[in-house]
Amino acid sequence: MKFILAGAVGLVFWVGVSLLSGAREPWDAAQFWSVIYPAALVLAAVSGAMFQRASVSAGAIVMAAQLPVVMASSGASPLLAAGVVYVVILSIPAMALSWLAGWVWRRRRNA
Repeated sequence: MKFILAGAVGLVFWVGVSLLSGAREPWDAAQFWSVIYPAALVLAAVSGAMFQRASVSAGAIVMAAQLPVVMASSGASPLLAAGVVYVVILSIPAMALSWLAGWVWRRRRNA
């Protein structure tokens, strides 16, 4: 259930980014690096704390939720493979933060 919730929240986040920014792909938004990606990292960390044991998955799920938004707006073009690689790269810090948040949450609960 947590995986579905994280995917749905991530999807709503990226759809909102796309609609509010006017960019077809979330990573094309003008404020992607200054506002949007940091907000997505916070979302990944919160999701990681919520997941606890499978916390590393939360970051990947939040970032992977960009792909359906890209496919809905741009279709499945040959550049989609580059988008998948980009999402994987963006997922690495998100996965680290979500793991860390889950680890901190577990340590605080067990202390």
